[in-house]
Amino acid sequence: MAWVKVPPAHRPLFMAALPNDERVETRPMFGGVVAKANGHTFAGLFGHSVMIWLPEAERGEVLAMKGAGPFDPMGDGRVRSDKVMLPERLMSRPTELKRWVERAFRAALVRPAKQRRGAKHAAARR
Repeated sequence: MAWVKVPPAHRPLFMAALPNDERVETRPMFGGVVAKANGHTFAGLFGHSVMIWLPEAERGEVLAMKGAGPFDPMGDGRVRSDKVMLPERLMSRPTELKRWVERAFRAALVRPAKQRRGAKHAAARR
């Protein structure tokens, strides 16, 4: 999906779908919001929908849904990420959206914590 402006009404829907957990970090990105856990992006508001990260073995379940697809932020057919876009219709189905976002959050928590860039570079300078 090529970049399109995030509808303002989608921001509160995305924020409400995030787990109420202190390990969730959010920050603005691409005109939307991304959510991270353990330093890994697990969900993000992009265009008219939400992209999520799931382990490779679980992505097919999302991709089988009508309207879902690989995350192609430039819209040129070259997927640059291992994330997938949820169907736009989930923006009007808050319970279902929350379920997918929470699933991505739980998947991110089992990944090894990602070192912050500053910590990585500081260790390399020692």
